[in-house]
Amino acid sequence: MKSDRLLSVLLLLQTRGRVPAAELARRLEVSVRTIYRDIEALSAAGVPVYAERGRHGGIALLPNYRTDVTGLTADEARALFVLAAQGGAHAALGLDGALGSALRKVMAALPAPHRPAAEATSRRILVDPVRWMPGPAPDTGLGELHDAVFADRRLRLRYRHSGTTEPRGYTVDPYGLVAKAGVWYLVADHRGRPRLFRADRVVSMTVTPAPVRRRAGAELADVWEVLRRQVEQRRTDVLVTARVRRSRLDMLLRLRGHQLTGPPTGDDPATVEFAFPAPGAARVLLAYGRDVEVIAPPEVREELARAAAEAAALYGA
Repeated sequence: MKSDRLLSVLLLLQTRGRVPAAELARRLEVSVRTIYRDIEALSAAGVPVYAERGRHGGIALLPNYRTDVTGLTADEARALFVLAAQGGAHAALGLDGALGSALRKVMAALPAPHRPAAEATSRRILVDPVRWMPGPAPDTGLGELHDAVFADRRLRLRYRHSGTTEPRGYTVDPYGLVAKAGVWYLVADHRGRPRLFRADRVVSMTVTPAPVRRRAGAELADVWEVLRRQVEQRRTDVLVTARVRRSRLDMLLRLRGHQLTGPPTGDDPATVEFAFPAPGAARVLLAYGRDVEVIAPPEVREELARAAAEAAALYGA
């Protein structure tokens, strides 16, 4: 509706300052001509809004103009409290107290008819991002990393890669932090190329005096999308076919489902196909004992037979 769009334009200008008309049009999914008509409507309603032409121009409000109107609908208020239910990210960043304070202010600003729905959402929806039996949580130093990212300075990291004991040094230009399935990552450029750094592998960090040097036009969401695709499209070397007893299939899918190349087929036993980076990585299937039998390829069967013989020799002795 036009009234919702006008309010969205007003709130964007309040929070962003001067905004190009093309960016407003993209965010609100309308044409630039529609944005200019909306600006005329706001001006006619007494909102002190103006447009500046030129390379650095845009649409802006007069300085110090603010409005306290929230314009939240019932669904928008409910959506905010669902977001608040995902407390893991806020707590990890040390912002859970600030979130509670912000929600109390939002609740006070809500129209009275919307408050019961928002309160019911906070009581009926809970999101726990921690997996079952995750083990002891590593000390990530996430709060310090969060502060360092917002300093807009280059960071000097000592970072330990998986499978290594000695950390390596990196000087990076951070874009921000991303939480993926409960794991926090620093997204940054290293020597002008995008890189991912797991927060729990950062051994130490120093904020340098040098200002951050991000690539022109690159935003956190764009860089993350590139890195995410690289990880998901990374070539795997070994396809492993196995027979699985139906009584253990649900557990196998829950723990190793991310490595399956497709849904199980057949009845009992079911046939599944895994993608492993190397034959040795398939040793995790030995944990299922006789309930999982690898039938191909031969080199993986040989690898598992060798691992089983080593374990039998160890415990037989």
